[in-house]
Order: sequence, then structure tokens, then C-alpha cells
Amino acid sequence: MRIIFFGTPEFAVPSLEEILKGPDAVVAVVCQPDKPAGRGQQLAEPPVKQAAVAAGIPVLQPIKVRTSDFLEAMRAWKPDLIVVAAYGRILPKTVLELPPLGCINVHASLLPKYRGAAPIQWSILNGDGETGITIMQMSEEMDAGEILLQRATAIGDDETYGDLQTRLAQLGAQVLRDALTELRGGRLHATPQDPTAVTMAPMIKKEDGRIDWRLPAAVLACRVRGFNPWPSATTLLGGKLLKIHRARAVAGASAATPGTVASIAGGIHVACGQGMLVIDELQLEGRKRLAAGDFVRGGILSAGTRLG
Repeated sequence: MRIIFFGTPEFAVPSLEEILKGPDAVVAVVCQPDKPAGRGQQLAEPPVKQAAVAAGIPVLQPIKVRTSDFLEAMRAWKPDLIVVAAYGRILPKTVLELPPLGCINVHASLLPKYRGAAPIQWSILNGDGETGITIMQMSEEMDAGEILLQRATAIGDDETYGDLQTRLAQLGAQVLRDALTELRGGRLHATPQDPTAVTMAPMIKKEDGRIDWRLPAAVLACRVRGFNPWPSATTLLGGKLLKIHRARAVAGASAATPGTVASIAGGIHVACGQGMLVIDELQLEGRKRLAAGDFVRGGILSAGTRLG
């Protein structure tokens, strides 16, 4: 098959590389434009572009995908199939209907659960025990297409968003490989999604990471994992931003106001609306990331300190 691959971030790279190992020809790659990154705000190429250039594949980076010029460029490549993995934009009907075999998407959830921009984070934020990969036939409605292939995987108790994203990227590539094999053999069958089981995974905003200590510790522990590495679970210490990188929930009542450090023995125990959040790794604004014991030895936090 002649395939055009749409993808932008690191998550999509294993899927592109997996296709390149097989018999199909990736005739072009489409990703979002280069964007400023880092402290110097220098233009940076998306990871998928870097992988495509290294493989000698032509790359297109349209500012808009709903133009006649872009559509003509797509037609010129005569694709049999379009494969999409975390491209970051909704494709119009004109693109979806261009290849004879349509467009398939590598989605990081077990659809119809978690349609939207942040399925990996929401699976952790909601305390789910499993997630997975869905290969779906794309339609005009976001993540609503028919299911072609799914594979589930357990979410580790301590697994962060970053950890799970890396693992799902590899799983996505494997399931995509299997789907393409079944497609070539005419054995891939579509199953409609159950509309009554749909849940959404809206985009995460930076301010979502701010901790509300009135919430139960179990909820906050999930937020610490789900917001690591971005946007980070944050609170305030002495007017400075404090990032919490690793934490766990423990049972126990405290008469202290939520957000108050109850103990610094074996981790920084902070009173919550219910239970205690034990912080194991944290980082104060302008300083390096530290284990709780090393942070406490710095003398800027002790039992009775109020966070937030």
C-alpha cells in the first residue's frame, strides 16, 4: 500500500517506524509546523519530522489542512491509505475520503472511552486500572469512527503520564502493525462504537495542575501522576511555586487544615480533605528536583508549614 502518515509528537514516532519496517511504502509524512521551544524559543522540528527526514521521506507541514493546495498535494501522492497518530488537528471530509481505503487512527484509549485530546492523562486522573490502544476508521466526528482493532494494558499503580505515554506509543505501533497485516489480508472488520458508553478527554490546561488540598489524598495522588511531566502538580511554598513530582496517598485523619504539613518523617505528609498525601519527590521554583528527605534537610519546610 501507498501510505501517507500524519503525526507530530514523540508518541507517533514508533508508529511511523513500525510502518517503515513493513512492506508498505510511506510516500509522505504530514506534521504540524515547526514551533518555538525551550528558553531560547528557537524553532524546533517536531519529532515525527525528524524521523521522516532521517528516513528520506518527504515532509509537508501545512498551516491549514482545509485548502485546495494541500488537497492537491495529497492527491499527487496517490495514497491507498492515510494513517494518523497524534497529528493534533481534525482532518476535513475531503482528506478523509481521499484514499480508497480511508484513514485510520492510532488512539491511546479503549474507545468509546476517552475521546479527545488527552486520553492518557484522563485515564490516570480518574484512577483507572487499565487503558489501551484503539485502531479506528476515522470519521468527521472526533474519535467517533468504527473500531478496527483494540488491545488493553494495565496501568501501573505508580505509573505517571510520561511513563504510560511512552509505553502506549510502543503498544500503538504494535497494534498498528497487526491492523495493517489484517487489512492487507482482507481480515480487518469494523465495529461501531457504543454511543451510550462515550466519555470525553478534554485538553489539559496548565492551571489544571494547581492542587486543591481540600480534595481526598487518593484523588491528589492520581493528579500528581497524571500531570507528570506536564503541566506538573503544583502548590505554593512561601509564595514560590512548588512542583510535586512523586507522591502517594495514605489513610489517616488529621485535625490540621488541608495543605498543612503534618509530619516530615518518611516523606512529607500533608493533610488533605481525606487522608494524607505523602510527597516523595518535589522541586521548588528555581531549584533542582529533590527527594523529600533532601528537601527537608534544606530547612525551608517543617511540620506545621502550610502549602497553597
